[in-house]
Amino acid sequence: MRTQPGQTDPAVLRNFCIIAHIDHGKSTLADRMLQLTGVVDDRQMRAQYLDRMDIERERGITIKSQAVRLPWTVNGVGHVLNMIDTPGHVDFTYEVSRSLEACEGAVLLVDAAQGIEAQTLANLYLAMGADLHIIPVLNKIDLPAAQPDKYAAELAGLIGCSPDDVLRVSGKTGAGVGELLDKVVAEVPAPVGNADAPARALIFDSVYDTYRGVVTYIRVIDGHLSKRDRLLMMSTGVQHDTLEIGVISPEPTISAKGLGVGEVGYLITGVKDVRQSRVGDTVTSAVKPATEMLGGYDHPRPMVFSGLYPIDGDDYPELREALDKLQLNDAALTYEPETSAALGFGFRCGFLGLLHMEIVRERLEREFNLSLISTAPNVVYQVNMEDGKEFVVTNPSEFPAGKIDRIFEPVVKATVLAPSDHIGAIMELCQGRRGVLLGMDYLSEDRVEIRYTLPLGEIIFDFFDQLKSRTRGYASLDYEPSGVQESELVKVDILLQGEAVDAFSAIVHKDKAYAYGVEMAKKLRELIPRQQFEVPIQAAIGSRVIARENIRAIRKDVLAKCYGGDISRKRKLLEKQKEGKKRMKMVGRVEVPQEAFVAALSTESSTEKAKK
Repeated sequence: MRTQPGQTDPAVLRNFCIIAHIDHGKSTLADRMLQLTGVVDDRQMRAQYLDRMDIERERGITIKSQAVRLPWTVNGVGHVLNMIDTPGHVDFTYEVSRSLEACEGAVLLVDAAQGIEAQTLANLYLAMGADLHIIPVLNKIDLPAAQPDKYAAELAGLIGCSPDDVLRVSGKTGAGVGELLDKVVAEVPAPVGNADAPARALIFDSVYDTYRGVVTYIRVIDGHLSKRDRLLMMSTGVQHDTLEIGVISPEPTISAKGLGVGEVGYLITGVKDVRQSRVGDTVTSAVKPATEMLGGYDHPRPMVFSGLYPIDGDDYPELREALDKLQLNDAALTYEPETSAALGFGFRCGFLGLLHMEIVRERLEREFNLSLISTAPNVVYQVNMEDGKEFVVTNPSEFPAGKIDRIFEPVVKATVLAPSDHIGAIMELCQGRRGVLLGMDYLSEDRVEIRYTLPLGEIIFDFFDQLKSRTRGYASLDYEPSGVQESELVKVDILLQGEAVDAFSAIVHKDKAYAYGVEMAKKLRELIPRQQFEVPIQAAIGSRVIARENIRAIRKDVLAKCYGGDISRKRKLLEKQKEGKKRMKMVGRVEVPQEAFVAALSTESSTEKAKK
């Protein structure tokens, strides 16, 4: 039974999303819902059906939230469920927060074999902040290692309900999924809005389609939007004609005559300019416009910055266009143009985390056929000079010269959840990264929550990998910005033949400056090919050199034609060669191949590679 879109009574609508920690089975549960409601038949079904990108399927993670309309009948009454499957990783929290604004309820999913993890708590607090009705659910009850009674009690204690209220389902076998949909209909409130008021709809996502232009995903709050309406984007004041309006079901999308209060669907206006459809904007009718905009979203603050440069300089315009289109689909991405003496023209991009950075780069390379170099990730520093000037530094090349009074770096409040056996290893790691313990709570007799304040610069490289390896994969991490703190930081420059290469510069804590300088000099000695003259590689803080490696010159064997004879003849030839090398060194420039940039800027050290 498929309800005709655009004519749905709000009383039978239910808008909900699935939230959970990464790998707790959201996409698998969504697959079973699609099958059970008959939206996708068995012949078309595939695992992770709503994960559209190849990169999502390869990595087994959800990157983009996906909305879908599901029909479901309870006691003979046909209902329409708008379900949004959300990502679980901390780097994609902004996707989750946007999805919550389009819903009235949330299914909080917990793995029955692993229990509550850090991102479970983070997403739960987001849902509570959005005032959603929460349905607690234990997934993967079919696993031999599942402990449903133990984790149901843990989950009930967290939410404040009875353990009997926690539903038990299996996304793999489909057990309990029907009961979950019944509970969604029974408990999630129907959307509320004024059908007679001027139309207002919230843009919660958008995507660029090569043939149809910008496809905008909306949630109608008040009034009614119809096909062929003249639309007004309230923040930009731009007007468009509606070419198509409809719902996502999920493939194909179904066009409709219009969308009413509480409905989730899509709009196509034929617009090709990606800047005219901003996530969080309010759509209204241009003929009878609303006077007040909807709340929209807080724009996320980038946590990690990195430069993206095309390997071929001619690809710069393509990179600009690709970033414009990708930002439409990923509203958390920020970028601005920058130039580097070593790498040419590129963009300084802001990301929510290291995985976000990795995914954006991979999507640019795959979807837009670009070859890119990304510089080492770093965070934003605030530098106060002795003369009272203040600088905001997002790139080591912006670090000011002169007498510095104080440097401030961003800090985060990190929450680690892990089995209590690993407390020592976690504390040792956090203290080694200049962490300050805030507190520790036991969620149960064998699970502990540890809270630390950590400098963001210390956790953006390999902190998460180290945490996983020290706790045998059991620990989970979540963090949120927590202001700035004063730190003893220095800028380490890498000099090739006395000239600084801006791409290799880094801002590090003074205790780690020597290790960084030695490591980078060693890496570059292996990566840069030998020249006709000797090349010194130096790491320096200001004018003080802290590490040095030499790349030996390629020497022609000038003594090859001398057999026997006088030593003075050989010495004369060697002296002549030495003079030539000296002259060459004065005029010669060191060419750093692109592969050396890519390898040197990768976060993996040569010692870690050797272990592998």
